[in-house]
Amino acid sequence: QVQLVESGGGSVQAGGSLRLSCQVSGNPISGYYMAWFRQTPGKEREGVAALRLDGITAYADSVKGRFIISVDTAKNTVDLQMNSLKPEDTAMYFCAAGVYWRALGNEYRYWGQGTQVTVSS
Repeated sequence: QVQLVESGGGSVQAGGSLRLSCQVSGNPISGYYMAWFRQTPGKEREGVAALRLDGITAYADSVKGRFIISVDTAKNTVDLQMNSLKPEDTAMYFCAAGVYWRALGNEYRYWGQGTQVTVSS
């Protein structure tokens, strides 16, 4: 069983940065494909960034060049560095893990509870 706990959300002005972190427990993170998703009320969950075991990444077009997904195997965490934030980035952000590569599809097996990011203009 894998547990995921997100942290690092908060409120920031447009143009600012935030770094989200997802602590993985239960198993080594190196055995999982990892991803970040976001969701706003009334909308479907959207894949933001994903990381394959071989280091290949995938990003939503809306965040390319601004967000970076990375993993720290020593800490068993996966981070999402978010730069040049925009009001439209406001959402609940979720960490996800799975044993199959789903890229930005939402068929990951394990999910965290989410952390809120609010970007004001």
